[in-house]
Amino acid sequence: MPSKVFFGSAHQARLDAKETLPAKLDLILDQLHIRDRVNKETVVIKMHTGNNMSYSTIHPVFVRRVVQAVKDGGGKPFVVDVNWDVAGAETRGYASEAIGCPVYPAAGPDEKYFYEHERPYKNIKSWNVSGLIQDSTFMINFAHVKGHPSCGFGAAFKNIALGCLAGKSRSAMHDAMHYDQYWFPEKCPDKSILKKITDACPFEAIVEDKEKPGELHLHMEQCNQCGRCLRVAPEGSLLISPVNFHTFQEACAISTSITLSTFAPEKVTHLNLATHMTPVCDCFGFTSMQILPDAGIFGSDDIVALDQATLDAIAQTKLIEENIPTSMEVHTREGHPFRWLHGPHKDPYKVVEYGEKLGLGSREYELIDVLPVEKLERSSMPYIAAH
Repeated sequence: MPSKVFFGSAHQARLDAKETLPAKLDLILDQLHIRDRVNKETVVIKMHTGNNMSYSTIHPVFVRRVVQAVKDGGGKPFVVDVNWDVAGAETRGYASEAIGCPVYPAAGPDEKYFYEHERPYKNIKSWNVSGLIQDSTFMINFAHVKGHPSCGFGAAFKNIALGCLAGKSRSAMHDAMHYDQYWFPEKCPDKSILKKITDACPFEAIVEDKEKPGELHLHMEQCNQCGRCLRVAPEGSLLISPVNFHTFQEACAISTSITLSTFAPEKVTHLNLATHMTPVCDCFGFTSMQILPDAGIFGSDDIVALDQATLDAIAQTKLIEENIPTSMEVHTREGHPFRWLHGPHKDPYKVVEYGEKLGLGSREYELIDVLPVEKLERSSMPYIAAH
């Protein structure tokens, strides 16, 4: 049976507050029955507060509405993110006076408050779920949709996968991309070729390994799999393989499943805000120009269906290529727009594939528009009366 995904379009017919995205968020919260579900619950709202000069993260106006809905239902809400993003969150509008609840570091100020969960995966032996996440009785996963250099796309899955884990586990997830061997030094005995290989990459994605001089290290985040390095490297000495990039996606699915396992299924819901979507993660500490048109806001109890529906909606649009930083390039125009930018091996749909296999939800969904946009021949533009 398809999962329900509630949707509010970024478009509107009239210049009316009732047709804006915050108002559509209210309708989605009603459809998800938030007020009926949170009575006497300790409600953690997991979101990304960004850092430094970020301004494309979820606007406090949206956060306030979620917080108020929880309070209306008798719940005790608070917002969490990783410690270095929470430090200074008030400078980006996430003060308790603005959003209506406190903001805390999910694993404590020193990242030492967590619960360890054993589940071996490649280089990862255990996963450390942040203490304030696991201690809560209800979670609202509120994600800002954007591109991501490790996996092409970040939304509901990634907001939990990395944001709900303590630092050591987050690092291990990125390191997992290097678990499968991609450099074979015995097939490149001429060390002078190393420089030719590194010089071939315009993005400095492949460099000499600092810990193993004479070997190469691939920065997966900067690599868009253009293949320039492969045209220089001796045959078989270097692999740019899907397995290294897909590993991060699979790790995100596993991490998410572990965090969600600490809640009863009915005690979690998810929201995606797909506005001002930028090339890379909000954790970079700045906001660049948006590279995709605003899609709207999505909500569901099924995280797989939610990210699938969000991706499908975005896939109907094209990259705003004139807004892409000149240090990046599009070298494929096949598949999802995020894949165009980050490369064919960074397929954003992989995380929902892995998530479905782990039993986290269904990729089949029913998209329910909470306020369909009317096709009016004209829309009046009334003056706001002076008071």
